[in-house]
Amino acid sequence: MLKWDDILNFAKTGNPDPDNTVSKTDDEWRAQLSEDAYLVTRKAGTERPFSSDMCSLFEPGLYGCTCCDTLLFDANEKFESGTGWPSFTQPAKANAISYHVDTSLASTRVETLCNTCNAHLGHVFPDGPPPSGLRYCMNAVALKKLD
Repeated sequence: MLKWDDILNFAKTGNPDPDNTVSKTDDEWRAQLSEDAYLVTRKAGTERPFSSDMCSLFEPGLYGCTCCDTLLFDANEKFESGTGWPSFTQPAKANAISYHVDTSLASTRVETLCNTCNAHLGHVFPDGPPPSGLRYCMNAVALKKLD
């Protein structure tokens, strides 16, 4: 189980190697993705809070990257955070996500990206429920239900 110290260590010293990588040109990503998904995943945008039904979707299943189908989260780790974005406590695998320090706003945050294709997913925070205390705050357009 990953904890906040693990996330900070990855962000500062390097992420685990992904199982594989997917690389495409910007034009290929643009042709594959909706405009919203492209802006969020390839340009590090953020969707409006409460703009997706995925926030209130609590059923068994797996969630993958909308860009490359890499398994990212199990619905068993999903919880209602009240933030307006789908939230999870743990990734499906420790190497599914990469972490980077993000200083784009007034505060320092930890950005999460798909470790396979570098799609921007959202951010992770240390204010989630026990036992991990993590809140992976994800953009719904960056995720897709795999089953």
